This record gives sequence, structure tokens and C-alpha cells, in this order.
Amino acid sequence: MIRLATTADAAAIATIYNHYVSSSTITFEEQIVGIDEMAQRIVSVGAQLPWYVFERAGEIVGYAYATPWRARSAYRFSVESTVYVARESVGKGIGRQLYSALIAELRRRQLQVVIGGISQPNEASVVLHERLGFVKVALFKRVGLKFDQWIDVGYWELQLG
Repeated sequence: MIRLATTADAAAIATIYNHYVSSSTITFEEQIVGIDEMAQRIVSVGAQLPWYVFERAGEIVGYAYATPWRARSAYRFSVESTVYVARESVGKGIGRQLYSALIAELRRRQLQVVIGGISQPNEASVVLHERLGFVKVALFKRVGLKFDQWIDVGYWELQLG
């Protein structure tokens, strides 16, 4: 079941996310995110744009949300998307279902473009984005440093209009 996230989901979301924080370069966050901080993020994002969770048998196994692309007013029709799936649920179509629900809602809100930033390499995320119609538009080299390695970030966009 896909539904809007609430602060009651913060612990489960933090667990999913913190796995990637502590063990991968998929996120550039370097410090574990606490439950209260995650709850605050859910409230902040949810006040403007959708944040969805995928719940299976009462357990949160993935989430996706959109945030404003940039702060200046002219960017108000562009958003950046994010999706994370619990490591034991990767490859089961959960990310695709979450992103599909998110994209449908963003279209309903008449937004213009969704941008996905993907640290490289991350073939699974690239495949997910491209299957949903995202097109690669940029590659920034060595823009992040995590675990003593420089990381490139590619950007994919999906035109909604």
C-alpha cells in the first residue's frame, strides 16, 4: 500500500535511510539521521510536496518524496525527487511503484519537471529513472567526497508537461 508519510513513520524511514548513510555513497549525508530530525523533515516536505511510503504487512519498506529544485520563484515548477527502498526489499518493484505514484501527483499539481540526482556509479537507480522516462542531462565530476573517495553525480530529468 502506498500512502502519505506521517511523523509516525519517522523511525522506519530513518532506519531505511541510515543504512545508506552509513554504508554507501548513494547519499552524501555523512551523519546518521535521528528520528526527531526525520520527523521534522517529513513535516517540512509534506507541507509543500508529497512524501509517500510503501507499507507492506504493516512495515514501511520504502519511501519517495519531492522537494523544491531551487529556492528562487522562477524554479517553482521544478522539483527534485528522492526514493529509497529497504535493502531487503530492493529489486521488488517498490521503487518503481513509489516513483509512479509520486510522478502522478506531481503531474496533478501541474509541475513541469522532476529532476533526479544520482551519485555514480548507481546502475539500479539509473535503470529505475530511465524506465520511468527520465533522461540524463548532466554529469558533474568529483562533486562529493565520502568515505575518502570522490564521487560524480549525474542528473536525470523527466518533463511532466
